[in-house]
Amino acid sequence: MPKEIYIIRHGETDLNRQGIVQGSGVDPSLNNTGRQQAESFFRMYHQHPFELVITSTLRRSRETVQSFIDLPLPWMETPQINEISWGDHEGRPSEPWMVDAYQKMIARWAEGDLSAHLNNGESAAQLIRRMDQFLEELVELPHENILVCTHGRALRCLVTRIQNLPPIAMESVEHKNTGLYLVTWDDGQFTVQKENDIAHLQYA
Repeated sequence: MPKEIYIIRHGETDLNRQGIVQGSGVDPSLNNTGRQQAESFFRMYHQHPFELVITSTLRRSRETVQSFIDLPLPWMETPQINEISWGDHEGRPSEPWMVDAYQKMIARWAEGDLSAHLNNGESAAQLIRRMDQFLEELVELPHENILVCTHGRALRCLVTRIQNLPPIAMESVEHKNTGLYLVTWDDGQFTVQKENDIAHLQYA
């Protein structure tokens, strides 16, 4: 069944603004800017014929699309599209030792070592496994128009899996808060129609 899938990153949180690592273990609400971004997205797309809303289990994901849920639209949440776990980095402002550890992990991913992870965090291999499972289940759903709200690194991983790109390509996937990736599924393949589109923010 052909599908249109609208995939967005959640709106801004105070921790985003402060440069504090969130990941899957920190669960803040949207800040005022994030709520305005969410409202702007709703204003532009509230008449689109979405049949299903999918969020992660984290608050910032659900809050970003709460207005669609309240229409009401059918809604499901899944930990498959939760943000990656950044382990011991979560809840901390970025420090030199953290940047060094992150860069070393990314370098190992580029060399093909997808088992690399931050201390007590999730590896690229684990993240990819979640996203592949999500995409497999997504295309089997009976709905043709779906809105998905996820997180920065999770979105980067989804986009690379959709485009059959290597994992290191995640580093080049742009993802502003409420940035939209419009993806179609037809005849057994995905096509990306829009990338990190923020045209809706003109309403902010």
